Amino acid sequence: MFTSRNSSSHPMSFILLGIPGLENSQFWIAFLFCVMYVVAVVGNIIILHIIRIETTLHEPMYLFLAMLAISDLVLSSSTQPKMLAILWSHAHEIEYHACLTQVFFIHAFACMESGVLMAMALDRYVAICFPLRHSSILTTSVVIKLGTLVMVRGLLLVSPFCIMISRMPFCPSRVIPQSYCEHMAVLKLLCADTRVNRAYGLFVAFSVGGFDIFVISVSYVMILRAVLQLPSGEARFKAFGTCASHICVILALYIPALFALLTHRFGRHVPQLVHIMFANVYLLVPPMLNPIIYGVRTKQIRDRVMRGCCGKDT
Repeated sequence: MFTSRNSSSHPMSFILLGIPGLENSQFWIAFLFCVMYVVAVVGNIIILHIIRIETTLHEPMYLFLAMLAISDLVLSSSTQPKMLAILWSHAHEIEYHACLTQVFFIHAFACMESGVLMAMALDRYVAICFPLRHSSILTTSVVIKLGTLVMVRGLLLVSPFCIMISRMPFCPSRVIPQSYCEHMAVLKLLCADTRVNRAYGLFVAFSVGGFDIFVISVSYVMILRAVLQLPSGEARFKAFGTCASHICVILALYIPALFALLTHRFGRHVPQLVHIMFANVYLLVPPMLNPIIYGVRTKQIRDRVMRGCCGKDT
C-alpha cells in the first residue's frame, strides 16, 4: 500500500471512528440521527413535490426554497448513510476516492446552501422594500441565473480542495476521528506542508461565509427599517414572522458551521467530543429543520400537505 516507510501516494482507504468517547452509546445515538435523517429526506422531498405540482408556487421565494431542499438532500445523504453504517454496523472503513467525494459534496453543497440563504434574504428584501417591483426585479430568469451562480461558485471554489489533496503524500496513519470525511480532518493525515491547503480553506470559508453573511445582514437591516415604518401592526407582525423563520434557518446553519470551522483550526483546548458533536449537528440539523420551518410557516405548503393527508381542503 505504501511507497515508502513514512508516506504513501495515498492509502486505499481510511478508518472513520464515528464518535470517539461515546462508543457505548453510539448504537442508540444512531437512532436519533436516523430519525433526523428520515425527517430531512421526507420533508425536503415533500417540499420539492409540492413546489413542482403547484403552479402558484412557481415564484422566486419557492424556487429558492426548492434549491435549498435540493442542497439539504445532497448534504445529508452524502454523509448520513455512511454515518449510520459506522454507528450501527461498525463499518468504519471508507475507500479513498469515496472519502474525497464526501469532502467535495459536503463543502460544495454547504457553500451552495449558504448562497441560497443569501439569495432568499435578497428576495425578502425586494418583496418587503419594493413590493410593487418584486416580480419585475426577480424574474424567473434572474432566479435561475442566481441559482446557477451559487452552484458554480460552490463547485469552482471547493474543487481545488480535492485536487490539492490528491496530489500530496499521506502518512501511514489513516484514522479520521469523526463520522465523515471533512477537509481539515483529511489534511491532518498528509505527510507534507499543508499551509497552502489550510490558507485556501480559510479563504473559501471566510470569503463565502463572510460575503453571504454581510449581504444577509444588510438585507435584514433594510427589511427591519422598512417593517418598522409599516402603518399596520398586523402587517408588521406578519413581516416579522416571515423573516424570523428565515433567520432561524440561517442561525441553524452558520452557528455550528462556524464553531466546527474555528475549533478545527484554533480550538486546541476544545474537547474532541464537543467538536465532533457540533460537526454532526452542522450536517444533521439544518436539513431537518428547513422543511419543518418553511412547511409550518408557509400557508400554501401547509395547506397542500393537509389536503394530501386529510383528502380535503383546509
